[in-house]
Amino acid sequence: MGTALPADYKLLCEYYPRFELSDFMCVSRPMPGEEVAWAHGTHETLEIIAEWCEDADLAVPMRPYPAPGGLLPWGGSNQGDFFLWTTDPAGPEGWIVTVASRNGDWWHYTGGAVQFLADLVSGALEPWALPRVRPEITWVDR
Repeated sequence: MGTALPADYKLLCEYYPRFELSDFMCVSRPMPGEEVAWAHGTHETLEIIAEWCEDADLAVPMRPYPAPGGLLPWGGSNQGDFFLWTTDPAGPEGWIVTVASRNGDWWHYTGGAVQFLADLVSGALEPWALPRVRPEITWVDR
């Protein structure tokens, strides 16, 4: 992908396989030996995100990675929503989470992916245009 990834996400990937929460949200990651396929799939997703960015009526225009401040996916839903990082040229530890829902709602969470997951499943975070996500693993890719 040409960039480092946030430390919290790398730690999550070390300890957990790809998984799905609440029959809704899939947290993706490169599996050992499948990094090239993961990067290829990410590039395909970036093409979709580019279309969404063009169609979105946002106060501040967004663009996909590798544009400066571009969006980079780390998860998705079975409803077609995207969970993204808004990248920062200063480095991945400053990246925030951006949610792009299939119904056109976009919002930002000023924290990392792991804290976003924790706050979402605990109910500490209002899910906006998303359904409530229970702290229940419904699928694991081993």
